[in-house]
Amino acid sequence: MSDVTMPQLGESVTEGTITRWFKQPGDEVAEDEVLLEVSTDKVDTEVPSPIAGTVQELRAAEGDTVDVGTVIAVVGEGAAPSASDEDAGSGEEEAPAEPEVAQASEPEPEPQPEDQAEAEETPVDEAAQPEDEPKEEPQQAAPSGEAKPESSAAEASDSGVLLSPLVRRLLDGADLDASEVTGTGPGGRITREDAVNAIEARGQGAPASAPPAQAPSAPAAPAAQPARAQAPPAAPQAPAFALGAPASPAPAPQSQPQSSVPTPAPVTLSADDTEVPFTNIRRRTGDHMVASRATSPAITAVEVDFEGVETARSLFGADFKATEGYSLTYLPFIARAAVDAIEEFPYINASVDENGLVVHRNVNLSVAVDLNFEGLLAPVVRHASDKRLRAIARDIADLAGRARTKALGPDDLVGGTFTLSNSGSFGTLFVAPIINQPQVAILSTDGITRRPVAITDERGHESIAIHSVGNLTMSWDHRAFDGGYAAAFLARMKEILQTRDWTGEL
Repeated sequence: MSDVTMPQLGESVTEGTITRWFKQPGDEVAEDEVLLEVSTDKVDTEVPSPIAGTVQELRAAEGDTVDVGTVIAVVGEGAAPSASDEDAGSGEEEAPAEPEVAQASEPEPEPQPEDQAEAEETPVDEAAQPEDEPKEEPQQAAPSGEAKPESSAAEASDSGVLLSPLVRRLLDGADLDASEVTGTGPGGRITREDAVNAIEARGQGAPASAPPAQAPSAPAAPAAQPARAQAPPAAPQAPAFALGAPASPAPAPQSQPQSSVPTPAPVTLSADDTEVPFTNIRRRTGDHMVASRATSPAITAVEVDFEGVETARSLFGADFKATEGYSLTYLPFIARAAVDAIEEFPYINASVDENGLVVHRNVNLSVAVDLNFEGLLAPVVRHASDKRLRAIARDIADLAGRARTKALGPDDLVGGTFTLSNSGSFGTLFVAPIINQPQVAILSTDGITRRPVAITDERGHESIAIHSVGNLTMSWDHRAFDGGYAAAFLARMKEILQTRDWTGEL
């Protein structure tokens, strides 16, 4: 037998949503054959089976959001358990999705309908008990002392709705009852997005509008803040952005929140307005960028004369496109200059952890890719410092193409040590990029245009010429180094770009 667990599809990813099972219990599956499809805020990908055999059990249904590392299926030898075997073990016929998600050990039969009715009535009778009562109540609801089999990985709420651990934590953190949330998952199950949307609605409403079934004497929405604030380094500021809830529980609308992120004013929709809900990737990107901006905001920029690069592109661009199948842009030249300059300034290629600065030996270059304005990914060119111009260009084109077609794998998005963000294709003048934590630097390549510049010939005579000129802007972390180090690194990059004979690379 082999357990199939939810993989970690990215460095900051903690959960994934199962969008499709390609196999069902009893189906044969080959090693590395696609078993399921998973969607996260970073990537949509197909997950292969770790071994060949028969699918014995699926422990999560399509549409379920599952924590990384959670067992979602079992593959092994022999036939899958029959429905009669499962009924005999559980003592009652039951829809397969619920026990699979629950991952419960079921040594005792479930309560009969009469007992279930009593268990469902218990929360209503005890609604006025102290706030810490729900933590004990699920174990004590049945008067006969029988334990509910669902009380492990996925627990039933007070209203009898089956919840995943993630959804339960979100609702408990916001002091929100499952009966107040409309589920959109399979069979009406409450998904993570349903929980987040309900918490947002609670946070945007007035304190007096809290449901009377909860403790009516005090609004509970601010309790959701810590539950969303544990992933990024500066996460205390992220929840106000993510959930739209005040950072301070003060009831006065004019009071200033404690967080540096201002609480937005309520928005009134008119008949001509269209409300577009945040997608998972947009929400996570926003949280991460807000936290990063508060952690390490420092910027340095240089102006670069790209005329030498432009000469090489003019001479070899047509042949390059015919050979490689894509255009020779400025980005591979900039990437090559960056990895060469990092050899002299190794602290640029580093990450921050709880103990200090981790300086990486290999330059794994993250390249930001826009997904048709619907999100942003940063797939990684591995060991970029060991590659010449053509190889770097080839890897960048491959990763960008697969990112836009949702064909990236989990390994394509992890392990980056320095990031390039290419906004220059839109003709930008000066972009201040936000660091991809825990990295310590990110470089923005801005628009390159033809304009007059002053040049000096070998005899020292000055003249005016038309060259291709653009800016390079780097955001960096003051915990890793100071402004002089950042400026020296960019100066070295500028020197490489302006003086190297790029025709030799091609």
